[in-house]
Formats: sequence, structure tokens, C-alpha cells
Amino acid sequence: MPNHVTEASVQALKAGFTKYTPNAGLEELRVAISEKLKGENGLDINPQSEIVVTAGAVNALSLSILSTINPGDEVVIPDPGYVSFAALVLLADGVPVYAPLHEKNDFRLTVDDVQKAVNKKTRMIIINSPSNPTGGMELKEDLNGIAQLAIDNDVLVLSDESYERIVYPGNQHFSIASLPEMHDRTISIFSFSKTYAMTGMRVGYMTGPATLIRQMTKLQEHYVSCVNAVAQKAALAALRGPQNCVADMLAEYTRRRNLLIKGLNETHLITCRKPAGTFYAFPNITRTGYDSKAIAQKLLTQAKVVTVPGVAFGEAGEGYIRLSFATSVDNIKEAISRIRNYCMKLTPLTRNPPLTHI
Repeated sequence: MPNHVTEASVQALKAGFTKYTPNAGLEELRVAISEKLKGENGLDINPQSEIVVTAGAVNALSLSILSTINPGDEVVIPDPGYVSFAALVLLADGVPVYAPLHEKNDFRLTVDDVQKAVNKKTRMIIINSPSNPTGGMELKEDLNGIAQLAIDNDVLVLSDESYERIVYPGNQHFSIASLPEMHDRTISIFSFSKTYAMTGMRVGYMTGPATLIRQMTKLQEHYVSCVNAVAQKAALAALRGPQNCVADMLAEYTRRRNLLIKGLNETHLITCRKPAGTFYAFPNITRTGYDSKAIAQKLLTQAKVVTVPGVAFGEAGEGYIRLSFATSVDNIKEAISRIRNYCMKLTPLTRNPPLTHI
């Protein structure tokens, strides 16, 4: 967490700023958020009626889905996708419908794949760009097409933009709510966790049409009442303070990303595209001969490297694993060495057979 954010937290505690705040969040923080949204995301948002400060992005996802999804409503979800998407839809008695992401498309959510999943029962389309777990990002043309689908079919869009500032050179983040006719049908979710390394502070926020935000603010009372007061002061300092920390973070992540991807591709049994955003790599492990659960278990027990099987993020994630490079360069180098050594021990027989379980 940046020093000026830490200092703001300390000063808030010393000043006794530890009481309840409004359900929607501190007014001065909402104003700062609206200014950020206008300057960075092209969104003209009313801080009084169109913003709720939440206990992280997951709280925002919960409020969004539980406020809009009725039993039997279908929600289009990217596959592989963040695990809470489907879980929260099921919690609302909705029906997850999966739109596959393909490696050949750099794991973008394409209009064609979304269109195949949309029907008369569809209530919402969820997009996540940059994406956890793949690191893929939507192009402007993808968002234009998805927006038109939403308009034509009269459905909502839930846009999870938690990794909006972790975008690598050559790529650009766009907010779908900034497109024509999308303001009143889009809920956009953002987080301080990734941009400012404030994961434990649990501060996020969402914006959308005032009619929906009003209902979500009511629901917030019964979820968390309000976000931690000190954490909101820290978030305000993050927005109002110097932003060089974000640029420095991205430069370091770029270095780590390039190191990890190069090392993975040198194993010969693992291939990996460069993620456009986030701090995740999503390598293809099919040439090892094992499915994603099996290879994750093998790497854990034999190489002592922790990964997540791709199938944990959806059926389309089979054949991949997720690695995080939000760690030190030394740890990344050691992990590459261990993965390479493990792959070298695989016998020729296990290098090209169909995927199997252990």
C-alpha cells in the first residue's frame, strides 16, 4: 500500500474517525470517485445518487446480482471466469449460462459467443476486463457489439473492472458504460484492492442508474451497514494523492510478466500467451498429458509450486492453470526453475497422450 495511503489511515485513527458512515459511503469519497470516473473512464456520474462505496468488489457484485436477478433469470458469464460470478447468480436462484473464452482469441469475450448464450430469459451479461483468471481484455469493437446485444435484447450489463489500471503496453481499457445508450443499463464495479494494493482494506465501489443504486444502497444496510470508516479515508487519499505509485506498480508487473511468460514458454511442454492485463498468467498445459487438476497437484507435491487448475474457473478452463506473478522476481525465477525441472522428468509417454486424471 502506498505510503501516503498508509499515513492517511493512521491519521484517521488518531483523529478518532471510527464511527458509522452513510450506507452509500462518505460524500467526499463519492465526489472524488465521480471525478476519477469522468477523467479516466468517460463516465459522467452523479455522486449523490449513482455511486455506492462497497466492502470490496465482491460486496459490489453481491449487491448488484441480488438486487436485479429473480429466480429463473439467466445470466451470461464468461468461461473461464471469476468464481464468484456463478456462485452469486446461484445464490439469487438465477441460472448461469456460460460463454466460452478461447485462447485463439486471446481469451476475449467475443460478440458471437455472447450472442449464442442470449435468449428471452437472459436478464444480465457479465463482462470482466481485464479478466481474472485469463488476463484477457475486450477490444473496443467487442464492447460495441456486446452493448448492441444488450440494447437489442433489453438486458443489463454487469462490468467488473477491478483490474482496470493493470493494463500492459499495447492494450487499452474501455468502460462499456461510456458507450451510447449504456449508462442506464450498466452496473460498473471498481476496486481499490488491485490499483493501490489495498486488498485487506476492503474498499470498492460501483456505479449505475440511480434507480438501481437506490435499491442497492438499501440492501447495503443489511449486508455491511457501511464500509470501514478508516478504509474510506485511505481510499480518498489514494485517489487524491500522487499517482506515480500506480505507474511504478505497472512497470514492475510488466517486468515480472515478461519474465514468467518467457520462462514458461521455455519449458517446451507449457505454452503461455502474454496477458493483456492483471497479474495472472493462464498457461496451456495440454502437452503435459495431464488435466488441469492433475498437473496442479503434481506441481504442488513434486515441484512445490502452487497453481490453480483452470477447470476451477469453468469447464472451458480445462487444459490450463492459473499462476499469479504478484510476488517477487526471485520467487518467480525459483518457480520457473522448479516447473522446468518437473517437466524435464516427464517421460515421453506422458508428453502427448489425451488428458487424463491422476
